[in-house]
Amino acid sequence: MAQGAARTARQVAVVAVLAAAVAGFLAVAAVRHGFFDLKVYYGALHFWVHDGGEIYDYLKPGTQYGFTYPPFAALVMLPMAYLPWPAAITVSVVATVLVSTVLIGWLVEPVARRQGWNRWFVLAVALCLAAAFEPMRETVNFGQVNMLLLFLVGVDLLRLLPRGNRWAGVGIGLATAIKLTPGIFIVYLLVTRRFRAAATAVGTAAAASLLAGALFPNASREFWTTALWNTDRVGELAFVSNQSLRGVVARLDPEHPSTLLWLALVLVALAVWAWRSRAAAAAGDETAGLALTGVVMCLVSPVTWVHHLVWLIPALILLVDDATAAPAGSRRRRALLAFAAIGYALLCSRIVWLWEKDFSGVDGFLGSNVYVWISIALLVLLPVASRPAYRSSTSSTGGRPPASGTG
Repeated sequence: MAQGAARTARQVAVVAVLAAAVAGFLAVAAVRHGFFDLKVYYGALHFWVHDGGEIYDYLKPGTQYGFTYPPFAALVMLPMAYLPWPAAITVSVVATVLVSTVLIGWLVEPVARRQGWNRWFVLAVALCLAAAFEPMRETVNFGQVNMLLLFLVGVDLLRLLPRGNRWAGVGIGLATAIKLTPGIFIVYLLVTRRFRAAATAVGTAAAASLLAGALFPNASREFWTTALWNTDRVGELAFVSNQSLRGVVARLDPEHPSTLLWLALVLVALAVWAWRSRAAAAAGDETAGLALTGVVMCLVSPVTWVHHLVWLIPALILLVDDATAAPAGSRRRRALLAFAAIGYALLCSRIVWLWEKDFSGVDGFLGSNVYVWISIALLVLLPVASRPAYRSSTSSTGGRPPASGTG
């Protein structure tokens, strides 16, 4: 008992020191955005509900930014129109922290179990590291919804789909109705032949969109016919914060970015993703499927701001998971841990912002796209079904997905 108490005391001390170090780092490195995006949502909803305007006509004063999400997102956010501003901030931060805690807890659970570590300790360390992660701190400081969407998708892929639950797909459908980009997870379900879950996701997204259309016909008409196609509302494609393949191409020639080159790169990325995702699904490795699809979504989306890169969190944790499954002291373990550490460190560093004003030249091409290079490396090199549980399940099913993972 005394030994256990001493171990707990050491773990508490480690977490306390790490939390203090992260707090110090954030005090120096974190950029304060004043909940800019949340102010856009808040202003648009007040303009719509209290001032009688159309939600997609609203622009934040002095900016070109307006409400860009589908009408169902407006329905979900509608209570914000009746909250005071401090309460809206509180709800945004608390919701992000809660869903992040649950999702990261699911992702690190295999590491804790395999290593025989206390789950609370592993989760606490992971949350401290997540707080220092630039996409996470940007998500919180902007008041963004990224982690809420990742959580909805994670419920499906990490909890419902592996158990063959008939409700698998609802989370992906809701996430897609709130913001269109998670719709790539519907494609993931189709590519990996989980047609029942894909149908559930499509049905959920359609039902949510139709509900919003019935309640807000004018707003829905404006979004689907006008606002959706107005790319000026989301910002400059060549801006260094756009860490997608489209951003890479735009920074090569900001005045005349090549759409053909971008589409060619997208097709290559999707081909690699489909091949690797099918391998993950064949082994029942839904965590790898979640990770790979989150990575490719960031690559192929026309706009992937830095805060969108929270979708890389499952991939980075999966690297650590795979590393702990490798033999202690092995080259594989060292390589995977190095990959995870370097990727994480760069994604905490704000390194791309060194080229914010000038991304010309070879150094500009390499440096302003560092986060894209990390995403590409994860897409190509992320281990799939290499942990012991998946190696055994693959051999026992002849390379087919376990029964609980189909649908």
